[in-house]
Formats: sequence, structure tokens, C-alpha cells
Amino acid sequence: MLRIYSNENFPVDVVQGLRELGHDVLTTHDAGRSGQRIPDEEVLAFAIAEKRTVLTINRKDFKRLHRLNSSHFGIIICTENLDFATFVAQINTVLHALGEDISGQLIRVYRPDKG
Repeated sequence: MLRIYSNENFPVDVVQGLRELGHDVLTTHDAGRSGQRIPDEEVLAFAIAEKRTVLTINRKDFKRLHRLNSSHFGIIICTENLDFATFVAQINTVLHALGEDISGQLIRVYRPDKG
């Protein structure tokens, strides 16, 4: 199972739903790093140090970071979805399909109407 680190702007309700399904999700709040306006480069560095996959809705910046350095434990970028139950189900499906190791990969999870 992937170890996940959710970026600060990621919906807490979705994190909770993923946890209820058995996923190991560490939030910035859990890590004592919330409210500090930590640059995305440092978010990724922390995730790498913790051997975790980044889960974020900050697509533009994390695509850029992936292009600069793909030596990470995976980045999952998502289109924001206010239907949290659907969002949880989508991410859960993707996580089960990915397997144990997505090191160096950039994975996209789009809201159903965004394709």
C-alpha cells in the first residue's frame, strides 16, 4: 500500500474518506506543518524524506516539480471535486490500480466532467 502525504490544500473530508478505506494518509496538519505557507518544493522534499506519495490539487506547481526532478515516490495531482464521496471513490480506484510502487510517476485524477 502506498504511503501518502496530502498537501495542505487537500480536502480533509477526502483524506478522512481515504483513511476509512484503509489508506495511510499523512496530512500537513498531522506532520505539524500546516499554516506555515511551506513552498511546494519543501512539501515534495518532506514527502521524499518520509517515502510518501504526494496527493494534491495543486496541479500546475507539482507538474513543474515533477518535470524538474522525477526522483520522488510519486505525485498524484487531482482536479478539485466538491462531491467528496465521488472524489474518495475515484482516488481509491486509482490507488488500487497503481500497485505498491509509483516512484517517479505523475498520476492524474480528473473530476468525471473534466475527462
